[in-house]
Amino acid sequence: MSSKGGGTALTRRNYRLSSDTDKPRATGIVNEKLLSDYLHHVFPSTKAQGPAVASLRKTLGFQDLGAHLERLLSEGEASEDSRGRLGPQPVVLDHTSGFEGLLFVDDDLLGVIGHSNFSSIRATTCVYKGKWAYEVLISSQGLMQIGWCTLNCRFNQEEGVGDTPDSYAYDGNRVRKWNVTTTNYGKSWAAGDIVSCLIDLDEGTITFCLNGQSLGTAFTNIKMGPGVAYFPAISLSFKESVAFNFGSRPLRYPSLLLTFIPSNPPSADLTKAHKLLGYIKNVLSTSIDTQEDRLLEKDCALWRLHGEPTVLIALAHIFNHFAPLMCKVYLVEDVLMNFLLGILEGGGSVDEHPLIQQLLDLFWLLMEDYEVNECLKQLMMSLLRAYRFSPIIPDLGFQIHYLRLTTAILHHEKSRKYLLNNSFTFDVLRSVVFFYIKTPLRVKEAGLEELIPTTWWPTHFDKEGKDERDPKDESADERLRRRAYERGCQRLKKRIEVVEELQVQILRLLLNNKDKTTGEASRYIFLNKFRKFLQENASNRGHPTALCPPEYMVCFLHRLITAVRSCWDEGNRKSPGSVNSEEAYVPPQLFYNGKVDYFDLQRLGGLLSHLKKTLKDDLASKANIIIDPAEIQATSMDDLDEDEESGAAQRPFGAAAMGGALARPSWLSSPTLGRANRFLSTAAVSLMTPRRPLTQPEKVKIRTLTVEQRTEEDIEGSHGNDGLLLGRPLEEPDQPIADKSLLEIIDGIVMMYNLSVHQQLGKMVVVSDDVHEYAVALKDTEEKIARCPARRADILEELQKSQKVFAEKLNHLSRRLAWINATIYSKEKMLDVYWLLCVCIRTIEHADNTGSLFAFAPEFYLNVAMNAYSALKNYFSPANSMEELPGYEETLTQLAAILAKHFADPRIVGTDIKDSLMQALASYVCYPQSLRAVERIPEEQRVAMMRNLLAPYEQRPWAQTNWILVRLWRGCGFGYRYTRLPHLLKTKPEDANLPSLQKPCPSLLLQRHMAELLSMDKDMAASFLNSVLNQLNWAFSEFIGMIQEIQQAAERPERNFVDTRQLKVCATCFDLSVSLLRVLEMTVTLVPEIFLDWSRPSAELLLRRLAQLLNQVLNRVTAEKNLFDRVVNLRLPGLESVDHYPILVAVTGILVRILVDGDRQGISRAASVLLSDPCFQLHSIQHLLGEGGDSSSSSARKHFSLHSYTDYISEDEKQKVELMLAFLTEESKQAAASTAVSTTADTSSSCCCCLIIRAGFSVGSHSAAACINQHLMNNKDCFFCKATITGVEDYSKPASS
Repeated sequence: MSSKGGGTALTRRNYRLSSDTDKPRATGIVNEKLLSDYLHHVFPSTKAQGPAVASLRKTLGFQDLGAHLERLLSEGEASEDSRGRLGPQPVVLDHTSGFEGLLFVDDDLLGVIGHSNFSSIRATTCVYKGKWAYEVLISSQGLMQIGWCTLNCRFNQEEGVGDTPDSYAYDGNRVRKWNVTTTNYGKSWAAGDIVSCLIDLDEGTITFCLNGQSLGTAFTNIKMGPGVAYFPAISLSFKESVAFNFGSRPLRYPSLLLTFIPSNPPSADLTKAHKLLGYIKNVLSTSIDTQEDRLLEKDCALWRLHGEPTVLIALAHIFNHFAPLMCKVYLVEDVLMNFLLGILEGGGSVDEHPLIQQLLDLFWLLMEDYEVNECLKQLMMSLLRAYRFSPIIPDLGFQIHYLRLTTAILHHEKSRKYLLNNSFTFDVLRSVVFFYIKTPLRVKEAGLEELIPTTWWPTHFDKEGKDERDPKDESADERLRRRAYERGCQRLKKRIEVVEELQVQILRLLLNNKDKTTGEASRYIFLNKFRKFLQENASNRGHPTALCPPEYMVCFLHRLITAVRSCWDEGNRKSPGSVNSEEAYVPPQLFYNGKVDYFDLQRLGGLLSHLKKTLKDDLASKANIIIDPAEIQATSMDDLDEDEESGAAQRPFGAAAMGGALARPSWLSSPTLGRANRFLSTAAVSLMTPRRPLTQPEKVKIRTLTVEQRTEEDIEGSHGNDGLLLGRPLEEPDQPIADKSLLEIIDGIVMMYNLSVHQQLGKMVVVSDDVHEYAVALKDTEEKIARCPARRADILEELQKSQKVFAEKLNHLSRRLAWINATIYSKEKMLDVYWLLCVCIRTIEHADNTGSLFAFAPEFYLNVAMNAYSALKNYFSPANSMEELPGYEETLTQLAAILAKHFADPRIVGTDIKDSLMQALASYVCYPQSLRAVERIPEEQRVAMMRNLLAPYEQRPWAQTNWILVRLWRGCGFGYRYTRLPHLLKTKPEDANLPSLQKPCPSLLLQRHMAELLSMDKDMAASFLNSVLNQLNWAFSEFIGMIQEIQQAAERPERNFVDTRQLKVCATCFDLSVSLLRVLEMTVTLVPEIFLDWSRPSAELLLRRLAQLLNQVLNRVTAEKNLFDRVVNLRLPGLESVDHYPILVAVTGILVRILVDGDRQGISRAASVLLSDPCFQLHSIQHLLGEGGDSSSSSARKHFSLHSYTDYISEDEKQKVELMLAFLTEESKQAAASTAVSTTADTSSSCCCCLIIRAGFSVGSHSAAACINQHLMNNKDCFFCKATITGVEDYSKPASS
């Protein structure tokens, strides 16, 4: 069969160097007889051999060699048989008419990605008799149906292959077979598997195989006869992808197949290629001893290209025929790749096999450039496919085999340069496959049962339901199992490390910056490829043709970190005094000097074009950089969007996007790349190399350069040009860095982590979570078996079945977890992420020192710093502990300082990054170790952080701020020491999945800072507390409104389901109300004078507002048979946190502090204000201790009482509540008596109005002045005409009235 590049009609060199008839028969190199013997030995005839025949054979010289070789190659040629099939050659996917839906199709028309709900496509060729097969390489493990269909099958977005009468399919995602109806069949497939589809049109059967193992006959008695022919076909859902092999490449599992579509292998070419390879082997294993006139056999591995004319002329004749064949993918994969792999089969390091380097030299010498280019391209693509779709075996032999050959090829400098420069062959996106180690889903087939014969999982859990790392009551048997399991994990890890080391070797070859003799060094070629790779993944999120799978990205990141650190330290050893890799960071000038392109990624200060305009003076004064005036007029983002819309019509992609099968240019050539290129040419900033060395006052004008225009000098610098480090601010130390190019790679590594690595690390934790859940379930089942009575054999049998299922699942998951821990969560991988965290911290610190230029830093550095810390804390434990990392506490403190300073940094404008910083700080103060780190930062930064937290809650996201203050208080508040909501533990004490809170870890130091700030700054205290009271009023009102709607829905006679989103919002409003009350409790406790010292301007108003809100909450929650009670008793899922205890205890804490713990004057003022509030009801206070209420209903419903929570409310706290109740009872009686006396004197209190007083409010037992003051705290408008009130005057009613 033909292949791309195989039929190229270009002139070839004439290798028949001695074929001229006028030359003498003696070669002048060796004598005629010895040459003849040599040529007969290298090019043996297939006819009878032996001494007698040798003596009679014709003398062979170079002048006859061409004809002799032609005759040898023409012997035994076979014709290809295509009977039983109809269609063109070669077979590809029918992208013109044989599809339904929207698909992306590869350039070679063999790879396809679904881009609609359920897309279908068939091949161009059908079969009607005989035995045929094809292979499908599974790239993603989602929903797909693969098989055969006839021309009459009509598919749509709901029905695909296997859903119509004359189509048959296998679905490894759901493990079923399909032919209108469906039944269980086969095994589940995974990405990297190969499915073989076999059809026998003699017997009428269809069979499928998975990775060379037959799954059994799927269908029998399929429809056959005149007019019936079957096409290979597939239906696949959105973003699923596969690649077909119809025979254009050697089948991976040929032993299963009798023949395959479209025909037999290219037999004639295959025979010639094997013969020619045999002749090459003869040359390599034969040497000529001219002194003894004899031929010597030698080891092929020792052959060297020394330039002997006889050998070279013989090889030239061979390559005259061999070179064109090596442009065909089938022959490269079947002949050349297998030959090269055989050279490495002996083991040992790649350097011990120089024959491959000699052969590559020979290829470049004797083949045309276009031939060797095509050959190398096909060879690397074959290696990539072979590596990606090789099955996992215990010693990872296949993966090691292909990686060793890849390494050997890349050792050859000229070949490496070509492969790096060739945009199709070795783009980073494709080569990333070489750095991935896939996770086996089928443990048995991967051989993990032999490698890890003994399994283990945690069986001891603490009260929080978490695994205990070192359980004290571990039995001897459990200890033996755990240690055996750990030894098996270590064996697996060592084998994986062999593969990882080979992958790092490949990257070190690509990062070589010393191979400049044949052009640009490999590192700088790789750097440009790497930057384009990042651009594709950063700019085209969600586009299936351009995005690198996140599981590939994780492995690539770890190998790249290892290789970069190795190169960095190697350069550091050659340049003593330069920064070593342990202290690596990205200097801030990379963010604004334009040498590194950040595409359209957001900067901390906003858009780059905006920053260049607003900070141009700072750039000139601090960094000696002048922006070219043309650059300041850079296209705005709106213009770019318009360009994108206008350009869409010009793209070939866009024209067919309405339902056609789209031809993808290549794996990397995204349809949206046009926009990215335009963006690069208009918004990125680059430098023009200055003509003379820079001095401090000299300014450098910068202009735009694309990535391709950069040279090594732009990166490394020379003759006074600092390269990537140009524009160093005065605050930045002038510390030498060995290889500046590595800075850009480190910057790219940070970007990679932000793009998808962190999310993937979080996804893989699910296996560990599954192990935990099954372990808990198994332990629970075993306990039930132990408690099961002997008479209930039926229950015992079911429990034992469950026990067996759980144990089998745990055996499988524990082995799979061992693989994941070795490849993703090992100690070495943890150190990589920790190093990345330290790089980000140091980079942020250096950028922060530049002042206003900090705004140029990309947002992703802060994101990666926060996410890397989260990953270290949450994803790598319990297998590896963060506390064991070097410099752990110092790093925590540095990160704490960053979060404390920048969560309210005015230089940061993005709302998303601000929210992320606030959430990270809120998480940071939850845990004792990280909270202590916050306390270790300098006092000035701590006070500044608390001042920012106490800013008014209006016009900014305040919920996270409030949570931070609450977490600083948890453990100090009234009844606020629980880790689980007490009311849930009372109703569901055995539920292990109850919501769990972190153990309280209050910060007395930060509380002291808060108290000092509120005490000294009266204006800030008043505005802060007014905002807290406003938000509490809003949150509690919203909560009450929502539970009214929920109650109404629940009381309807028809069956109603409350929206889960509404329930979630309702619970959130309740939680916000509780947290705001806790902040008020914290403030009242730390700074009571804010409310009780009425010499402060707003103290009385704040106390009245507080009393009003507390009374409202108490009345709503404690009223008999109220709305709150009814909703709580519904026990709706999603409202688990809504109960009496959290909110009533928070209110009680405030009341106790102002009515019991204060001084005499303060208590008197608080009691007076509380009792004078119109909403005050004594029975609400009595409700706290289970007193009061209607005695007739007390038996029907049990009252809430603090006495019921003895584990959470201390005796001292209960005594204080009793004292408060007694005090308020007495004060209430006295107030009632005094009110009765004054009622007749003030039955008609007058209200201040904008008009002449002609009426008054009759408000009963108290003065209207309190109501007026309360109104004016929230609103300065008149009750009626809405005019602004400037003051309130006391009014005495005239005596005549």
